[in-house]
Amino acid sequence: MLYFLLYEQLHKYVSPFRVFSYTTSRTAFASLTALFLCIALGPWLIHRLRQFQIGQYIREEGPKSHQKKAGTPTMGGVLIIISIVIPTLLWADLRSPYVWVAILSLLGYGWIGFLDDYAKVTRRRNLGLTGRRKLVYQFIMGFSFAAALLVMRAYGDFSTNMNIPFFKQFRPSLLMESLLRNPWTYIIGVAPFCIFAALVVVFMSNAVNLTDGLDGLAIGLMVVAAGALTVLTYAGGHATLAEYLQLARNPRTSELTIFCGSMTGASLGFLWYNAHPAEIFMGDVGALGLGGAMAVVAVLIKQEVLLVFIGGIFILEAVSVILQVGSFKLRHGKRIFKMAPLHHHFEALGWTESKIIARFWIAGLVLALFALTTLKLR
Repeated sequence: MLYFLLYEQLHKYVSPFRVFSYTTSRTAFASLTALFLCIALGPWLIHRLRQFQIGQYIREEGPKSHQKKAGTPTMGGVLIIISIVIPTLLWADLRSPYVWVAILSLLGYGWIGFLDDYAKVTRRRNLGLTGRRKLVYQFIMGFSFAAALLVMRAYGDFSTNMNIPFFKQFRPSLLMESLLRNPWTYIIGVAPFCIFAALVVVFMSNAVNLTDGLDGLAIGLMVVAAGALTVLTYAGGHATLAEYLQLARNPRTSELTIFCGSMTGASLGFLWYNAHPAEIFMGDVGALGLGGAMAVVAVLIKQEVLLVFIGGIFILEAVSVILQVGSFKLRHGKRIFKMAPLHHHFEALGWTESKIIARFWIAGLVLALFALTTLKLR
């Protein structure tokens, strides 16, 4: 909106407004808008959540030290989503389909999390949507996202070729091109891509949700991940940088930089209130929304492989749960970790909450920096 007004309409008459044509300038403005919007609205939302008694339920089988957190306002992810969407609408060029796909994915997965949180709050127990129903909703969103990408591909706005770290020319596609020419086999031809895209988004949305177990842990890692994605989206949309780094350039992805910048600013703003000891929790509405949005951006800019490093800690947390459950079922009750997800294992070992959070943040930062380093190591 502001981009259209300040640049498209007024820069002819006020020459300094040309600064709004630059992606970097608008990303900076979007990040600051998201940061200050989140900080400004935080106290009001915390007060409202307490007024309506929307508090966190703590599982009895979890760490005993967490019982004192019971009743802390939750569903703060609503604040994060508002602080991402509004700056994006203000500063991005809304003619880009990439921006709308990212926004709708954030809202879609956030809505699934909202339904889950609302069910928990109304029942006053840690019982939200059933795991099966939640997965069904998530995969519906995931396949809808994949279908939108196929429509964009048909109009020449999207490529299904993936960027592979350390390889300049190797860019595989999950589409079976020979089957796309026949309407009867088209669905089979696009099925691998759709399944892969849906799995990436569903897995990462749940991974962030599983990581959100300590004050500031997940949102701090999201600051790092969103910051890395901001760099990647800018590089992929910049002609000179994309050519220098041997990336598959797509100028339309540059507008995603504004979305990622808003996500970084909003995450940093929420960390202000979510830092230990937390005044508010993001809930599933924030965790599923942020995880889904992060994965969607990675797929849009064709950096699904780098997502393994950018979201490395999230993935380790999710894998620890999978291994724990698998071990318990297949080995007749034997566990690999003292408790899952992984951060609870270190709590059981005697690590303090603040030490776990700080060390996980450091590990997440190192992995994100490694992901950015691979852009040149090709």
